[in-house]
Amino acid sequence: MAENAEMASLEESFRKFAIYGDTKATGQEMNGKNWAKLCKDCKVTDGKSVTSTDVDIVFSKVKGKTARVINYEEFKKALEELAPKRFKDKSKEEAYEAICQLVAGKEPINVGVTKAKTVGAVERLTDT
Repeated sequence: MAENAEMASLEESFRKFAIYGDTKATGQEMNGKNWAKLCKDCKVTDGKSVTSTDVDIVFSKVKGKTARVINYEEFKKALEELAPKRFKDKSKEEAYEAICQLVAGKEPINVGVTKAKTVGAVERLTDT
């Protein structure tokens, strides 16, 4: 039961990152940019054992030759590829579980997003 819930939240994270920044995206496929963002935001990339280059190489390895995106099944394969590299001290299964826990339930982080400021005269004109 817990494993099914974890897989559901993993798929939910996949969909959230898949549609991030693309108004036409359906959430069924993820491009390389969003894959890299997922790995960075979920702390899969640590700069030592897993670098952004590793993330790009794994993406290229799991996608089809002419494809530019990956689906959910390929996404799970990509996590499987990165897991032993990220968690060297664990077995392959434990590493995959650990990497799934890093990603499950997460969503894209909006760092540096511009927020509206109400200063001076504008403050009196806004409804709050």
